[in-house]
Amino acid sequence: MTQLAPLPTNFNMAFYVLAKARDLSKKPALEILHPDRTEVWTYAQLNHAVRCFAAGLLARGIGAGDTVLLRLGNTALFPVAYLGCIAIDALPVPVSVQLTEPEIQTIKAEIAPRLTVSDTPTTHEVAVGGISAPDPISDDQFVYGDPNRPAYIIYTSGTSGKPRAVVHAHRAIWARRMMWDGWYGLRAGDRVLHAGAFNWTYTLGTGLMDPWAIGATALIPAKGTDAACLPDLMARHRATIFAAAPGVYRRMLRHAFPMLPDLRHGLSAGETMSPTLQSKWTRTTGTAVHQAFGMSECSTFISGCPDRPAPAGAIGWIQDGRQVKLMPQTGEIAVHRSDPGMMLGYWGAQAETCARFEGDWFRTGDLGTRTDEGAISYAGRIDDMMNAGGTRVSPVEVEAALSAHPDITDVAVCAVQLDTDISLIAAFYVSADLLDHSRLDQFARAHLAAYKTPRIWVHSDTLPRGANNKLLRRKLRQDWEAAHGQA
Repeated sequence: MTQLAPLPTNFNMAFYVLAKARDLSKKPALEILHPDRTEVWTYAQLNHAVRCFAAGLLARGIGAGDTVLLRLGNTALFPVAYLGCIAIDALPVPVSVQLTEPEIQTIKAEIAPRLTVSDTPTTHEVAVGGISAPDPISDDQFVYGDPNRPAYIIYTSGTSGKPRAVVHAHRAIWARRMMWDGWYGLRAGDRVLHAGAFNWTYTLGTGLMDPWAIGATALIPAKGTDAACLPDLMARHRATIFAAAPGVYRRMLRHAFPMLPDLRHGLSAGETMSPTLQSKWTRTTGTAVHQAFGMSECSTFISGCPDRPAPAGAIGWIQDGRQVKLMPQTGEIAVHRSDPGMMLGYWGAQAETCARFEGDWFRTGDLGTRTDEGAISYAGRIDDMMNAGGTRVSPVEVEAALSAHPDITDVAVCAVQLDTDISLIAAFYVSADLLDHSRLDQFARAHLAAYKTPRIWVHSDTLPRGANNKLLRRKLRQDWEAAHGQA
């Protein structure tokens, strides 16, 4: 793997992402895949649109340091607006189009946007198509400077309680170069199909910004595309890399797959993918799937890759150039503040930012263990850890074992409070029919130590997940305890 090149001292993230546009002017940069057509944007068209959007912002008096809220779906205008803001040092704040009006008002009260851009504008919002100016900004009108200055704001998914506004620097995009070899195996000739919403950092980085920075083509399914359609889209559009969350893989693999001669491998992030699901993908497609671990505060920094696949049971390796360690005694995964991908902080919350650091180390709240080979295995969130008779048990380990059951299609495990002094491990599972719980007990005991086996089995139609498809074990626990009088 290659080491990260020195970070330029005079830098603009948007200019960097679009640097290949002149040499690759006629090459497709973005293809949005509709059921009956393909919307193609060449590098020249993308570059021109970003520059015209930036010019339109300047004409409205929007400039360096101004926040711009983006309420946009999976259309080409999303990355155009995102990069257009960054080009002039305004701070784009992309959010999910699924947020309710009260949720949006809470965000607006926090970040005080100078402008809100929307596909379906309400009062005091602007339609995205009405901003672009006829004449694009020139190279000299991009705002260059210290790569450590703010570039954009991303909201966390809120699985820890309250969504946080995470401020990232221009240098964050440069840190992503470590993923090209350390996770993706990314090449300029790749056609990367990502099945995620544009406002998600996983999609923004892996699906759009990184392919463009290297000169590849980004393929994005149109809004509303069902997971069952993705295999055919991969085949028809000759995807060489596929990226999604495990839940998307799970839904896809319920359906038949065509031949995928162009596909080299898959990428997975957002939550841990079970070994059973990985094996099913490999049997079905003949390709590997490489996982990565990260978070909104620091993108992804632990991963397997084509040149160095993760050992069985592990996520992967700390990427070359990343400043990551496991904290002594606890095993908590921590990232040094000097890591180029580390956030600048939480917007308007210096005390909360400082509280996440122990000295110079950012504590992720996630637990890991090191394998004999030196790879990292994920053990779950600290606040999700279960206590079974005084022994700490990772829900991830139990879920991985139970996911091997042939009739279980999805599973989540957490400790629930049965009484003031009694907590038990509960397994919430999804299956076509209610399963015999005595036989589930037998299956669990054949795959897990007795103290790790669930004592409570709950059949569910679906499992609660956040905007980024992460399991909400806390909600499962709270809902179960409320229903059983333990709230």
